[in-house]
Formats: sequence, structure tokens, C-alpha cells
Amino acid sequence: MSYSVAVAGASGYAGGELLRLLAAHPQFEVRTVTAHQNAGEPLRRVHPHLASYGDTVLAPTTADSLRGHEIVFLALPHGHSGAIAEQLGGDALLVDCGADHRLESAQDWADYYGGDHYGSWTYGMPELPLADGGRQRAALGGVRRIAVPGCNVTAVTFALAPAITRALVEPRDLTAVLAVGPSGAGKKASVDLLGSELIGSANPYAVDGGHRHNPEIRQNLRRAGGTEVALTFTPVIVPMSRGILATTSARLREGVSLADVRAAFDEVYADERFIDLLPAGVWPRSGDVTGSNRAAIGVGVDERAGRLVAVSAIDNLGKGTAGAAIQSANLALGLDESLGLPLDGVAP
Repeated sequence: MSYSVAVAGASGYAGGELLRLLAAHPQFEVRTVTAHQNAGEPLRRVHPHLASYGDTVLAPTTADSLRGHEIVFLALPHGHSGAIAEQLGGDALLVDCGADHRLESAQDWADYYGGDHYGSWTYGMPELPLADGGRQRAALGGVRRIAVPGCNVTAVTFALAPAITRALVEPRDLTAVLAVGPSGAGKKASVDLLGSELIGSANPYAVDGGHRHNPEIRQNLRRAGGTEVALTFTPVIVPMSRGILATTSARLREGVSLADVRAAFDEVYADERFIDLLPAGVWPRSGDVTGSNRAAIGVGVDERAGRLVAVSAIDNLGKGTAGAAIQSANLALGLDESLGLPLDGVAP
């Protein structure tokens, strides 16, 4: 059986990555791709690497263009998915790769985004461990509305969730510093994203807790541990086109050892195909997961400081966005969740 698919926002980086992965999916058939400013242009003029789509033309991003498909992926800027989703209705599976349906708290939305809060959809992070011992995966079967996590959120959550859910660390003493490729900011024209501004420099942004992914990370870790958390989160743009390397730290509870930490991570991620827990003493590199749906994680303990150190690497466009969207859609439809998703990266 094949499912008809539309991708809204197909001209952006996330939309392009969705199309690249969907081209290899055995049961998803892309029939419509849409854009705003690029509507009417051939898809390959915008994404020359997507040769398999031939002479496909970008349609305008309207509800009429998206209706009639069994699956609609929304790869739109925040504030745009909610309004168009309300116009679609029906039984189609809607998968929002933007921020509009991630946050459960209307106050968090107002504080970090502003504008209309469209409520929260089922969260598309299957591997998220929950405080009751379950996984978010169980909530995805049969749903028709999915909110895909933010890319930075995925990297930090995967690095810290096992220690939080097993109560190994102090939940109000968490830090995360991320090296992030500029494709995470989207395909917009901006001086601070010019090559001449990025090459040879590492640039922190949204410091002092102001990044919009901050409340979503805290929301996830609350769900993992059943308690409030406090996080210092600092992203840094570095000159690599795609990828995230998240270095996280947390104060260990009294008596917790490296062996306890390893055992917790081993247990939580033992059966997760797309989470690669590296051997002791081995640390991930962002380049090793480029093009894949894999998160690579290394964990250790700084005994002098009494802190957990967990480092995760993901492709922000892969596991951080498009891969998570397709994985969650597979689960919603009762398919093998790994369909169409690469485990291997590309190198060099």
C-alpha cells in the first residue's frame, strides 16, 4: 500500500531534506510540493540535488494545494503551520515540522514566540523516556496530528533524559552548550548567516535563556523525570552547513558512579535503533551522523567536579527534523518506524 504525500514549505532546507528521504520511502509517494516565494518554479531549480523528482513544479502553499493527500508534512516557519492546519481538517495525517504545535503551555508560547497558540499535538519523539516507565512511542500509534521536535531540543533531550528519568542527577543544575550549523536557522537571507560572517568564527546567539527551544527542552525533561528542571542552554553557530554537537552537564546525586551512569544509558537506549550509545571513552563527532537518522551519544563522569558529561551529535536536518517526522509518521500509520530512514551517514 502506498500513501499520497504533500510537502508544504518544500523550498526550504527542512523541506528539501524531507523530499530527499521520502524519495527512498517504499510506501510514501510525494505528489505535491509547495512553496511561497518560489511557487511556480521547478523544484530542481531550488534543490538541484533532488534529481529523482524530475520536472516537478512547486505549487503555492494553500489549503487547496494540500487537500486530498493522506499525509501532509508542514515544513513552514513558526506561526504559519497552525493557521493552514486549521483549514485542512479531515482524516489526513498532518506532521508539523515547525514550532506551532510543540509547546503544551500557552504561556511558554507567549513568552518565547508570541502570537496565536494553536495548542499541542502528539509529540514526535518516539525514543523519549517517560517518568512512568513508558516511551513516547506508545502515544504515536494511530494519531493524525504530530508535532516534530526542534533540532536543538532533540540533541539536548537525548543527552540528558536517561540521567533525569533514572534520577541520577540534580534536575535543577543542567547545562548545555551546542555547536550548531547555520542550516538550523532556515534558508532566510540574514547578514549573520553569510559565509563571510561565519567562516573562521564561532558565534553564540540567544544567550541568557532566550532561545525558543529552551521551554521545549524543559518540557521534555519534566516528562522524563516527573519534576521541574532548570537548564542553562547556549547555542553557538559554527561554520559547518549542517549538524549539532551538544555538550551537556549535570550535577550527580550523592553516591552516583560512572558505572551507574553507563548502566542507565545502556538500559534506556538498548533497543533504540536510531540512538547509538558509544563505548566508554569514545565521543561523537557531528560529521559521523551527517545524512543519517542517527543520534550518537557519549557519556562520562567528571569525578573532580562531580558531574555527568553527555555529548550528543545529530544531523539537524535529519534526525533533528525530517527523519523524526518520517519516523513518527511511520509509527502513526502502523508501519515499521525505520522505513525510508538511513542509519548510515555520509563521509567525508
